[in-house]
Amino acid sequence: MSAPKTMRDRPEVLLRCSALVRQWGGLIAVNRVSLDFRLGEVHAVIGTNGAGKSTLINMLSGEIEPSSGTIHLRSENITNWSQPRRAQAGLGRSYQRNTIFPGFSVLENCRLAAQSRTPKPWHWWESASRCAASLDAACQAAELAGLKDRLEQTAGLLSHGQKRQLEIAMCLATNPQVLLLDEPLAGMGAEETDRMLNLLKKLRKDHAILLVEHDMDAVFRIADQITVMVNGTVIASGEPQAVRQNADVQAAYLGGH
Repeated sequence: MSAPKTMRDRPEVLLRCSALVRQWGGLIAVNRVSLDFRLGEVHAVIGTNGAGKSTLINMLSGEIEPSSGTIHLRSENITNWSQPRRAQAGLGRSYQRNTIFPGFSVLENCRLAAQSRTPKPWHWWESASRCAASLDAACQAAELAGLKDRLEQTAGLLSHGQKRQLEIAMCLATNPQVLLLDEPLAGMGAEETDRMLNLLKKLRKDHAILLVEHDMDAVFRIADQITVMVNGTVIASGEPQAVRQNADVQAAYLGGH
């Protein structure tokens, strides 16, 4: 039998939040949340509507400013960084609703995302569509996301599952270290869910992945770590089996099963 992992054996922390709080007046949406997101792990954050999951991911991505607490990307304190600066430093983000350009091709969507990582406003005489670096990054991201054969297809004509794959491809085109994925499985059938989970397994090796998701079957299939939030507070965090057996989690969220 192999020896249990020690803290020193665990993968590197790429993203860390410490005592993170977001308060609007008397409403505390996120209450002193401290979490680590590690290279090679899918860390799922679950909870009912209003638990604070979206507020948490919005603070990590830079869309919402924390009321207090800190956020570190590797060794950098990024708490006060803008969203574009965080994206350029290695944070990739997908949303609950599709944010693709439906009239553009798959390749153009990915190229525009890649171009945002390394804009060249001083090259005003050069056609952006001919930027070799952006095109190469776009093609690689589309292939990794399983869209290699659909580069010229209009994005708006993709299936729902393929649009979600494209959103992840657009994240990958920015060369992120950390992926913040907000309900990527929403609205998917069984086959599309399997395809997305296989993609996340493939991406896990080279990224830290934060997964906010309501599909509990999928969460327990893919997650290395699970954090459960209730009313803005973490009530449990750890490996899936320990979280599943936690009495507070069963009472608050899993229905006692």
